[in-house]
Amino acid sequence: MRKKTLFAVVVVAVCAILAAGGLLASNMGFKLNYQLTASAGSGGAGTGKNMLALPYFRQTGLNDALQLMSDIGGGVITPVASVARFNKASDTFSTYTGRRGSPTGTPFALTAGEGYLVAMNSNVNYIVVGSHDPALNYSLDAAPTALTGKNLYSPPYNITSANALSLMQDIGGGVITPVGSVARFNKATDTFSTYTGRRGSPTGTPFAITPGEAYLIQMNSTVGYIASHY
Repeated sequence: MRKKTLFAVVVVAVCAILAAGGLLASNMGFKLNYQLTASAGSGGAGTGKNMLALPYFRQTGLNDALQLMSDIGGGVITPVASVARFNKASDTFSTYTGRRGSPTGTPFALTAGEGYLVAMNSNVNYIVVGSHDPALNYSLDAAPTALTGKNLYSPPYNITSANALSLMQDIGGGVITPVGSVARFNKATDTFSTYTGRRGSPTGTPFAITPGEAYLIQMNSTVGYIASHY
């Protein structure tokens, strides 16, 4: 009876964490309840765009933009308007809508370490499942490989960096010199808040790194980055 009672308590606690938008982590992987919000007219904020970071090892069957839309929508793509990837060579987004005859009719492949801009038609609490690849060496490119040195990066869910400054230091091997800035997307205004690590900067306080959120990182020099993790 005691074992059954303990199991029931654990299940209730897990459900409470997920319902609150929390992250469940173990040595086996992650389960994250991540809120994707639609436009203000549909009960959300802004124009319905959200930054999304996926685990480096995704669940089986989650390989491209169409499958991501379907996974977010619980088997249908209706809640999702589009998924876009950042093209660092041109500083532009390539957008996939899932519609036949669309200019981007072929869904692009999902890449570990790459962030995505997801536009929503309705609000969804997306349950993300996956695990970390501790050996992944992600190239954060400076110009000219990246037109202006910008990269849309997905930190691992178990990264040790708690905020933008410690992320810059982790990328730079203890110094921030290789990194120009780290920016987070404000879905309420469709703008980026940029942190440079410089004292006296308008964004002098580093923002927190949040599991499930991707960041726009501008590099001064190219770094092959293996994120420090728990």
